Amino acid sequence: MPKTILLIGANRGLGLGLTNEYLTRGWNVIATARNPAHAEALTALKSNHAGQLRIEPFDVTDPKAAGTLTKSLSGIPIDVLFVVAGQSKATDSPIHDVAPEIAAQEFLTNSVAPPTVAEALLPVLAPHAPIVFMTSLLGSLANSRGGMELYRASKAALNMLAIGFAARHPDRRVLLMHPGWVKTDMGGENAPLDVPTSVRGMADVIETQGAGTGITYVDYAGNPIAW
Repeated sequence: MPKTILLIGANRGLGLGLTNEYLTRGWNVIATARNPAHAEALTALKSNHAGQLRIEPFDVTDPKAAGTLTKSLSGIPIDVLFVVAGQSKATDSPIHDVAPEIAAQEFLTNSVAPPTVAEALLPVLAPHAPIVFMTSLLGSLANSRGGMELYRASKAALNMLAIGFAARHPDRRVLLMHPGWVKTDMGGENAPLDVPTSVRGMADVIETQGAGTGITYVDYAGNPIAW
C-alpha cells in the first residue's frame, strides 16, 4: 500500500518540487495551497497523477485552518508531515528598518505557525510518522555572519520552538531540514542548487533519518548542522 505524505505549502518552489518528487516515488501526496484555484502548477501535477495527489486549501496563519484540515483528513493515516511554508519579506533590511507588522507576519509564518500546525495535525498522523519543519542554515546561531536579520531570527526561533515541540512529544521523530541554497523565488538565480537536487536529497534524508524519536537539525544531504 502506498505511503502518504502531507505537505503544508506546496503550490510553488520547494513545496511543489517535493510534491513532484514524492509522486514520482509512488507516494500518495496531500498538498496544501492557500488558494488552490491559483495553484496552476500543482493542479497540472494532479492531472498527470490521477488518484495520487489531493489538494487542500490551507493558510498556515489562519488559526482555524488546521482544525478544518484535520477533520477533512480524518481516517487517512499520514506517514510523513512536512511543513514547508515560509516567507522572506525584508531580505536586505536591518531589523530597525523593518515595519513592525512585517516582522510580526514573518515570525508568525516562519516560527509560530509550523509547530502550531503540527500540534493540531497530530490526530491524523500515524504513530511512526516523522514531522519535518523546513528551516535554514541561516537559523543557526553557530553559523551566523549577519545579514537577512529578520529571516535569520525567524528561523532560529522556529528551531527553538521545534525543540519545545519535540520535548512535548518524545515519542515522535522531528527533523529540522535545511534545503540548501536553492534556485527558487526566495533563493534567487545565483543559488548553486536546483529544486530537483534539493528535494531528492530531502526525501532521501527523511527515508534514512525519519525513524525513531528525538530531534535533528540537518541539511538536504543529511549532514548535521550546528545549532
